[in-house]
Amino acid sequence: MADSILKSKSSDPKQGVYFIGTTPPKQDTDIALVSGIADKLLSRLDEIDYDGLIVYDIQDETSRIDKPRPFPFKYTHDSRLYSKLLHDKCNKPVITYKSVSQRDSDDFSAWLSDAWHQFSVRDIVLVGSPSAEGEIKLSLNDAYRVLKAHHLDFHLGGVTIAERHISKGDEHLRLGNKVQQGCDFFISQAVYNAQATIDLLTRYASQCKIDGVKPKRIVLTFSPCGSAKTLEFIEWLGISVPEATKLRILEAENPLKESLQINRNNFEQILQACLPLDIPLGLNIESLTNRKEEIDAAILLFKLLKATLDLKLAESQM
Repeated sequence: MADSILKSKSSDPKQGVYFIGTTPPKQDTDIALVSGIADKLLSRLDEIDYDGLIVYDIQDETSRIDKPRPFPFKYTHDSRLYSKLLHDKCNKPVITYKSVSQRDSDDFSAWLSDAWHQFSVRDIVLVGSPSAEGEIKLSLNDAYRVLKAHHLDFHLGGVTIAERHISKGDEHLRLGNKVQQGCDFFISQAVYNAQATIDLLTRYASQCKIDGVKPKRIVLTFSPCGSAKTLEFIEWLGISVPEATKLRILEAENPLKESLQINRNNFEQILQACLPLDIPLGLNIESLTNRKEEIDAAILLFKLLKATLDLKLAESQM
């Protein structure tokens, strides 16, 4: 794939990076139709100025939580295959997620080789098991070790979860540990709790100062919410939604429009508190459902938040 836009911009806090997150089509989708689905996605993105795409590797997370999943889990096509397809069509960098817990170190090593040579994957984010329950063949730390021994020069990113910082208070230390393991950037879980993200970023910047290192780029994820069912799914995924935010969405005449306003307000709060910290920031916009109105809203949300970050970054240089 093309040289990573993240790699070239990663150390400059004055530049934003802008991504669209997506999932591969369901596994039972005929392979001949997958290409058309990619075309449809990219045609929606023609009107926006984005740097690249993020392709998730969806896991069955039922072991993480007792509540039933609001939308049934279905396996998807290989994230590498869909990444290559999108990259070949749009010639933009694609960050490929990989859930590592289901395969042992030899299998994972083979996965890496195939990702590089067969699918031209260069940017990856590794994800550990969603819970300590069930069989874990490979821990995230072991996966990092396999990658380090592999000698292929992947541009490695990690996941950051502000909600973990609320409960454990050590997410900034996890970030530092992942940097030592080779992570060069981080992508957040979807943000609906601005204060949790502000607390995490502030603590991370403070720790970087203590350690005498520059903060790595943090790409913040935002997602529209147009229904009670989507809100239920957001919470099922472990995303923190303050009670007032929930009520604003559920009681709004137009919940989807209200969620866009909330996302913009949250992002503005985060920028006001965190831009002075000199953490390079980025944006990732995703739709958590395949409902057309929420996908369309994600495009609008991208425009709103990209304009917001571009403006704030320009103002900070005055």
